[in-house]
Amino acid sequence: MLSGLAAATAATLLTGCFAASGTSAEGPADGRLRLAMMQPPRSGLSPLSDDAFKLSRWSSAETLVRLDRDGNAVPALATSWKQADRTWTFTLRQGVTFHDGTALTARSVVTSLTAAAGASPKPRILDGVGLTVRADGPHTVTVTTAAADPLVPQRLSSPQLSILAAKAYRGKTVSPVGAGTGPFELVEVNGTASATLDRYDGYWGGRAKASGIDVRFVPDGTARAAALRSGEADIVEAVPVSQAAMLDQKLITEVPMPRTNTLYLNTGSGPFKDPRLRAAAREAIDARKIVQGVYEGRADVAQGLLGPALPWAAKLRGTVPHAAAAAPKGARITIGTFTDRAELPEVAQVLQQQLQAAGFTVTLDVREYAHIEADALAGKFDAFILSRATVLDSGDPAAYLFSDFAGEGSFNLSQLSDPAVDRALTAASGAATGDARRRAVMHAEAAVLTTDAAVPMLHERVIQGDAANVRGAAHDPRERELVTIDTHVS
Repeated sequence: MLSGLAAATAATLLTGCFAASGTSAEGPADGRLRLAMMQPPRSGLSPLSDDAFKLSRWSSAETLVRLDRDGNAVPALATSWKQADRTWTFTLRQGVTFHDGTALTARSVVTSLTAAAGASPKPRILDGVGLTVRADGPHTVTVTTAAADPLVPQRLSSPQLSILAAKAYRGKTVSPVGAGTGPFELVEVNGTASATLDRYDGYWGGRAKASGIDVRFVPDGTARAAALRSGEADIVEAVPVSQAAMLDQKLITEVPMPRTNTLYLNTGSGPFKDPRLRAAAREAIDARKIVQGVYEGRADVAQGLLGPALPWAAKLRGTVPHAAAAAPKGARITIGTFTDRAELPEVAQVLQQQLQAAGFTVTLDVREYAHIEADALAGKFDAFILSRATVLDSGDPAAYLFSDFAGEGSFNLSQLSDPAVDRALTAASGAATGDARRRAVMHAEAAVLTTDAAVPMLHERVIQGDAANVRGAAHDPRERELVTIDTHVS
């Protein structure tokens, strides 16, 4: 538990930071919002990096389309689109201006998407996608891919494919300062310490309710929690589980994440090559004890690989058949995991106890992720515990399932090679978007679970703190939204 001295120290670290922007611990001045965010920028807020998600969460940069709660593509800077084999035609919203006053045109879209497609490294949403863009008139853009791709609109929703003004692109660098289209204009970035945004009154969607946003990057979770407790911040992202119980529970919201804590079992070699021992491991695991003990009840027991952040998954999930379990008889297994996510070593210890109680002999190998990933991918463990995002930047889980469980998947920790699974995964990857694709995805999930190559244990939540006077803050499982046009302090 945090001592009083530590809490006071953490609060002191933030005191004055927000005040330097014209705010104080008593509350925001002039209707500005104060944010305490976990991760500092890693690439100078370049939209071609993971920093793009910060621009999205601040409603500064926008994409051609966005995703609704179910992962469907809906209009944003584009109002409509249509497909003809490998080519998609997008009609742009008219009357949109960038923060520098220039107009959104087909040419500006071509500039942004071409820069992304040619970047090195390119945004991961474009991995394996040969994408070209051309203007087809002042407000029409055509996007062509090397192969027919039903997910092009979903791909273009990735914050890494934000559309910026021409001024953003200078040589090999991309600067989003004063170059977005959202309701808030990024006006200043202070390295990895802070960022300042002001309301952009020329926003095409109307006038934001807050006059601006003052962001501080606070990697220390104790300090972020202290900022909410002391009134130094209005919105705090990623409150640690260990701190949540110490806060006023009315100020925190637990948001289901598309992230599953899973035990991958090595089907290629070792004891778990036997499906009966995989079944024995699955039956031995009591995920509820892990949720209550390690996560203090702030997670959801897994019913499958896909959790409550995808609300349609549970409705389409059926009964999954499994092989009969065999007695472990002291079978020796080594479980690997990593220290980078604080909960995983503790999860490993609980699993060790549960599996040993069932008759396995268990050794743990816990290292930093950078020092263990290669061994995990090479199949050097009998089992591996991983906290895994189940939707990638497209908002679609088919890519995750294929990567992790296809015979040729790039992240196949289970070393699984099953023709029935491969057929189901291929069908899901190629299915048209909407209900047909969701049914195919759930059929693929069932095919994987039948093999017991992976034992999903729990779905994680992120804990967000909002001050009592904050209204309209977004609680987004995909972490693309945080401050919207409606977010303000009352």
